[in-house]
Amino acid sequence: MRERDDTRDEPAVRFDRVSLSYGPEADVLADVSLQLRAGSMTFLTGPSGAGKSSLLKLAYLALRPSAGRVSLFGIDTGKLNRPTLARLRGRIGVVFQEFRLLEHLTAYENVALPLRVNGGQEKRYRGDVIELLNWVGLGDRLDARPATLSGGEKQRVAIARAVIVKPDLIIADEPTGNVDEEMGDRLLHLFRELNRSLNTTLLIATHDLAMVRKSKADVLRLADGMVVRTTAPPAAREEAPA
Repeated sequence: MRERDDTRDEPAVRFDRVSLSYGPEADVLADVSLQLRAGSMTFLTGPSGAGKSSLLKLAYLALRPSAGRVSLFGIDTGKLNRPTLARLRGRIGVVFQEFRLLEHLTAYENVALPLRVNGGQEKRYRGDVIELLNWVGLGDRLDARPATLSGGEKQRVAIARAVIVKPDLIIADEPTGNVDEEMGDRLLHLFRELNRSLNTTLLIATHDLAMVRKSKADVLRLADGMVVRTTAPPAAREEAPA
């Protein structure tokens, strides 16, 4: 596992009065301030159009805010040049809602791609990729291409690709949106294990409130582009001892 640096005690994600607009219309996000502690697991909830995907894009540095400051691991991202931003992005794994698997590559090759891009040699990483695919229940689908995979299998390949580099931060957009309840439970278990075993910070946007309740993780709620509530999930409060 890659060594953590001296920023490990800083919040993994920090927004200071962040706003985002795509033009002269009203802000998609308005004056958002939040902190996610390193090693935490947080669900981002809210109605469609509330700004969840935009907030995630800011957190994984696909967008820059119109106003305010986004910091990752104690680093102000607004002051970084492109090479430094690229290195910082290397500490983030992203699970996209639409998967974004490369259709001409096998499941194994899709998961191995971040390691290949980083200059890794297959003889060094092959065992790790196979082990991870076995761990997510796809050990018998190494050579399958995306067109032959179910939605749940594609999601697990996407998750494996995001975590193969052991990132400090994983950001997932609706990771259970295309799977049934049973598969959703399996994916929740996978996220829990990643959080527990690697101390990875997780930020997961979802409409799946049943999964949120089961998780007992922190909950951040967005409405109309603003943070309106940060709570423990209902199940955690209901099950707390009197």
